[in-house]
Amino acid sequence: MVCGSWLNVSGGPADSLVNEYDTDLLSAAFHQGRREALRSLLPENSAAIFFANSIKNRSNDVDFEFHQSPNFYYLTGYTEPHGIFIIFKEVQSKDGQRFDELIFVQPRDSTKELWVGKRLGVEGVQKILGIQSAFANEHFADFELDFSVFDQVYVIPDDQVMADNSTDRGDRFSLKKHLQMKMDTTGRNINTVLLKEMMSGLREVKESEELELLRRAIDITCLAHQELMEKIKVGQNEYHAEAILEYVFKSEGAEYPGFPSIVGAGENSCILHYTTNRKILQDNDLVVVDIGAEYHGYSADVTRTFPVNGKFSKEQMLIYNIVLEAQEAGIAACLPGNRFWAANQAATRVIIKRLKQLNLITDSREYRKYFMHGTSHYLGLDVHDAGLFGNLSEGNVLTVEPGIYIPEGSPCDPKWWNIGVRIEDDVLITKTGYEVLSDCIPKSVSDIEEMMAAPK
Repeated sequence: MVCGSWLNVSGGPADSLVNEYDTDLLSAAFHQGRREALRSLLPENSAAIFFANSIKNRSNDVDFEFHQSPNFYYLTGYTEPHGIFIIFKEVQSKDGQRFDELIFVQPRDSTKELWVGKRLGVEGVQKILGIQSAFANEHFADFELDFSVFDQVYVIPDDQVMADNSTDRGDRFSLKKHLQMKMDTTGRNINTVLLKEMMSGLREVKESEELELLRRAIDITCLAHQELMEKIKVGQNEYHAEAILEYVFKSEGAEYPGFPSIVGAGENSCILHYTTNRKILQDNDLVVVDIGAEYHGYSADVTRTFPVNGKFSKEQMLIYNIVLEAQEAGIAACLPGNRFWAANQAATRVIIKRLKQLNLITDSREYRKYFMHGTSHYLGLDVHDAGLFGNLSEGNVLTVEPGIYIPEGSPCDPKWWNIGVRIEDDVLITKTGYEVLSDCIPKSVSDIEEMMAAPK
């Protein structure tokens, strides 16, 4: 089906590049299966093109840690920058070779590897990732490809701002420039819409190998929540709580947080994506802890809200129980065949009803003052993962996370001010119902208070 490289590229032995440390990475067979699934969606006489991410500069000569484009990783397993991958519907022929996919990657370079670590190179991609038509990225400019012969060429619009390394003919900037030179200049066969939809349709249904990694990420996140509930103390800073959480992430093998950890206490519990995490924890504060460990590319996303001192006040308990009731209604709506937004609708109905009963609103439309976000998003290689937002089906993983936020100055009795509550779980849609993957962390008032009452 595919052929070996017909360019002579030097490099060290591929065996030395096998990941010696993690034994539960996605397999080459998984990525090949995902490529075949995409190929089955492509129409006749078409091709689809994907770029690896580029290195992003943080400041001066320091870069951010590299994170691969999720689509590129999903299809190839390649975790290095400056690559391009092309998949064809039909087998192509060139110089007597036959192939239905091409990948151009960073070549081995012993000097650079001394500083930043080993590269797979062409041989590593062939042997470890199983993509035989692999070439050094510096050769893409001269590789003869005529995209005008295809009826459709699918790309996902790319608006990344990239620096041009004038000494590297294979960097992301150069790959994009030379791709544009190979395209039909009229643009008549270039489709910038449907590839994103195809990938969303594939990625929203998780394969068994993906679910293993997601479960691990979620289990680590749950352990971190439990550790914090048991150790948090009045007088600490939010960053002390963040340190406890992210220590658990690292100690359990997660590579990164899937997103900046949110630890918002008191007035900060009412800021949806608060990440400063500097405030001193006060005796009467509620703290919203919205976190997710990332394990081998897959991110959890679990939120718990609890009182720093271990005991809910009357007002805190009332708001908390509304959110919990709303979340339970939302989870109950996570059934195969239901619309993606069914959980949001179920949770919203509860919140409107209960806010009216507390006289926090009088008109149903006013609920947006206190619940201003949606209830669910897909979960996977992105914390807000790709999906089509149609009917739920087996293999979907989504969050259910209603909240109520009453910042100081809200048009209500001041006794409610600075009470922010969000409760979030990660839910797998099964053949006949759902499974709450993050249900090992307590969320009833009594269970939270019991856990926090344990000697610290």
